[in-house]
Amino acid sequence: MTVTPAPLDVGAGTVLKLQGISKRFGAVQALKNIELDVRAGEVMALVGDNGAGKSTLVKTIAGVYTADDGTMVFDGREVRVGSPAEAQQLGIATVFQDLALCDNLDVVANLYLGRELTAPSARGRLLDEVEMERQSWELLRQLSAKIPSVRIPVASLSGGQRQTVAIARSLLGKPKVVMLDEPTAALGVAQTAEVLNLVERLRERGLAVILISHNMADVMAVADRVAVLRLGRNNGVFVVSETRTQDIIAAITGATDNAVSERAARRSREEGSAS
Repeated sequence: MTVTPAPLDVGAGTVLKLQGISKRFGAVQALKNIELDVRAGEVMALVGDNGAGKSTLVKTIAGVYTADDGTMVFDGREVRVGSPAEAQQLGIATVFQDLALCDNLDVVANLYLGRELTAPSARGRLLDEVEMERQSWELLRQLSAKIPSVRIPVASLSGGQRQTVAIARSLLGKPKVVMLDEPTAALGVAQTAEVLNLVERLRERGLAVILISHNMADVMAVADRVAVLRLGRNNGVFVVSETRTQDIIAAITGATDNAVSERAARRSREEGSAS
């Protein structure tokens, strides 16, 4: 991971800013000149049809992929992230759709997997189960999480509760940006409401949240702004409080592009007739 020494002017409250991000896979141009900025205490929804480039962009921010062109500015400094570990160290946490939980382990073990707390003893340093359990409960209470016990296997939890555990685990590194990839996919109504409530708790904690979702009802319920990708390019950023759902859907499907083309063609015909 490389970081420029001098801070850059990216606008008040902006934690993450992408400028001209492009990514190619052979002859396929997955992303082209993507511009995106995310602010502290804001939920930025990232939407688009299948193949729009959402997953590629998320993986580029998370360090899974490296951008071919463009710059990433994090917390006022230009950075280049070469791996997911570097992204986490920087302060970017990602909860992918598969959650990456160990079903046979309990909630505490999943939260601290790979970063277990230890304490000295007569036999050397041993796992500090008491402290990990205490901190687990404290974190889950802060998120208003509905987890019956931190000592039951994750396999016995509902889909919404499993999503909660995955998000809570991402917060242990004290990130500034949290990316959630389809957090409500395949969840029922009650579980979806539970996860959306959790997203709002993240915003209240002052985190910058990037929410990737196909569900427009979820997006309109919790997002502050919506960035639309279409065919690997930006196709508009919308303020939710000032935008209708159909306007965002039109940007996703390309109906806006078609309308612009039709107006241009009509003007051309009218100008030709006038001449």
